Amino acid sequence: MGDWNTVTILRKRPPKPSTMKSEQAINKARREGAVIDTQVKWGAATNKHQVTTKNTAKLDRETEELKHEKVPIDLGRLIQQGRQAKGYNQKELATKVNEKPQVIQDYEAGRGIPNQQVIGKIEKVLCIKLRGKDRGQALLPPSTKK
Repeated sequence: MGDWNTVTILRKRPPKPSTMKSEQAINKARREGAVIDTQVKWGAATNKHQVTTKNTAKLDRETEELKHEKVPIDLGRLIQQGRQAKGYNQKELATKVNEKPQVIQDYEAGRGIPNQQVIGKIEKVLCIKLRGKDRGQALLPPSTKK
């Protein structure tokens, strides 16, 4: 047996960071009046990648006139006429080019920011040229070109 003057102190291990975040640990700290630091992480748990397009970088460098390049209104009219000639509505055309209907609406209204890949897909579906000097002409299938 030990004598009455000897005191044995059993030390607890410090809690791990993961247990410090538990609801119980937070409530215990609140009861003890400890300082609790809370941080809200913006955009956490979303599987989104920040994509900076060429246009955005160009807009950032621009100093004089801060505007994105827009789809020319005549291109919008060509898309609209080609779509109506094929008998598609905006949603059907959007589905065929694998884009949202809003993209087609913006292009036709001259509000969209031109994307050459999207314009290329629309050209193929509607079979009309939307770029270059012979805009509005029928797009010939690759096999019939000489």
